[in-house]
Amino acid sequence: MPHVAPRVLGWLARTWRIEVLDEPVEIASGQSGLIAIWHGRMLLALAHYAQRDFRVLVSPSADGSLVAPLLVRFGYGVVRGSSSRGGARALRHLLVDLRKGKTVVLTPDGPRGPRHAMNLGLAWMGSATGLPIFPLGLATDRAWHLSSWDYFTIPRPFARVVLSFGPTQHLPRGLSEGELDARTAAVRDILLAAERRGFRHLGVAEDL
Repeated sequence: MPHVAPRVLGWLARTWRIEVLDEPVEIASGQSGLIAIWHGRMLLALAHYAQRDFRVLVSPSADGSLVAPLLVRFGYGVVRGSSSRGGARALRHLLVDLRKGKTVVLTPDGPRGPRHAMNLGLAWMGSATGLPIFPLGLATDRAWHLSSWDYFTIPRPFARVVLSFGPTQHLPRGLSEGELDARTAAVRDILLAAERRGFRHLGVAEDL
């Protein structure tokens, strides 16, 4: 599977018709920051940002071992870790990458969910580094969905795919836990709104 999937996905991705709404200038110009996407939507962003050397946090689980070769095949740097396994080491790697000017992609509802339930890691990293958070909602008009906790989305051949960015978030340093909670809830709402806008742009029903 890890050897076959990149080739199959590569063919699929070449057939997708991708539109980007309100991409931040920082991403277009290659500046450092944190892109937040839902775990089940990661494939929708994979093709568009291929070969940009973005860093992606991937869990050390069996599912993560399937996803990691796909990411490497498309030119992403993979950092393995989660809140329960290897989290501190992964965090150190990500902070080093951010200091080097890399863009880091995080799935704040991963690796175990529940779907759309965000942990505090994204807001903490935004506050600790002072770097912008780019909430990225993803939508498609036709897809297969796995029967997994994240309703993992695989766009069908010739699908339309929309990358819909919400307002960039700049978090002040030194936030308290309560403030991190509030900022996390705000980013969650922005992500969901960005996905709803993507589905409206496509003119299809939401699958949130």
